[in-house]
Amino acid sequence: MASRINKLFAKLNQENLDGLIVSSSANISYLTKYTSRESYFLVSEKANIYFTDSRYTEEAEDELRNLAEIKKTNGSVFKIIAHTCLDLGLRRIGFEERCLAYAEYKKIKEELKKKAALIPTYGLIEELRQIKEPEEISKIKKAVQITASALEFIGKFILPGKRELEIVAELERFIRYQGATDSAFEIIVASGTNSSFAHHIPTKRKIKNDELVLIDIGADYFGYKSDLTRVLSSGKISSLEKKIYHIVQEAKNRAIRKIKPAVSIKEVDAASRRYITQKGFGEFFGHNLGHGVGLEVHEEPNISSKNSNVIRPGMVFTIEPAIYLPGKFGIRIEDMVLVTNKGTEVLSGAVV
Repeated sequence: MASRINKLFAKLNQENLDGLIVSSSANISYLTKYTSRESYFLVSEKANIYFTDSRYTEEAEDELRNLAEIKKTNGSVFKIIAHTCLDLGLRRIGFEERCLAYAEYKKIKEELKKKAALIPTYGLIEELRQIKEPEEISKIKKAVQITASALEFIGKFILPGKRELEIVAELERFIRYQGATDSAFEIIVASGTNSSFAHHIPTKRKIKNDELVLIDIGADYFGYKSDLTRVLSSGKISSLEKKIYHIVQEAKNRAIRKIKPAVSIKEVDAASRRYITQKGFGEFFGHNLGHGVGLEVHEEPNISSKNSNVIRPGMVFTIEPAIYLPGKFGIRIEDMVLVTNKGTEVLSGAVV
């Protein structure tokens, strides 16, 4: 825990900041290894202060012993944060510009009374989170294992007459019994023409004979997430469906084979997107190729054609090419990979 905060101190020194107000729950959880709920964390070399209310103080005092001082908020937490910063003598205080609401920013600024400056920051902790530690990888792998088991289990339920929401319920029940603390996101079950919507919201629609059913599911295992997508069928598969499936599968495999340290992220995207375009379906693949997964199901790195950063060992992200044919069906195949010193490990066990 301390090593993570020490790494953040180095970044704060580079930015000439005396401290940082952390409001992102995922970032607080990363720095403290404690599941943060409705709390704020002030990080500085003078003191680390965890602000929370009476619902969580006893638990936080036990979990964060020797790491942070716990301040119980009774009244305006933003007034307490501001006065704490002043009491510590902080003058340049960073805040997470994407996470702190404007009304909250205004209240802290008002309470500082021009005795200290609030400095917007972007991605200081998210940059650290991109490289997963062994403990994090272990939890992610467990989340993936639960998710892969759920996708194998659900095959027997993909039958004509079953409703999308029924499938969701079976999946949620299964992952809980397998040890998941929660689902990583709202599970997607999209049958028939609904599968052409990338993020379809499951309905009471009944699966029909010989239809594709797209399932996008992730498990949360003690804070760490997984994210896999598979396409199943309630019967026969048409020649067009089979053709599209094989194109998407090959596009995924080409991207995964491209992954290794020092390769540009946009090159990985191109390996997949170029193949789909060559096959004549480029206009039907509009979203990014993938995204990082960890404490959040969507985090850095963003796997897209616009990202020129290079791949580094320890990164964990999805590869999820797709083709969506409006009014017909959609096929997306999503796997998770871990970048190693030599190349990549496909966490979901898929063959490439």
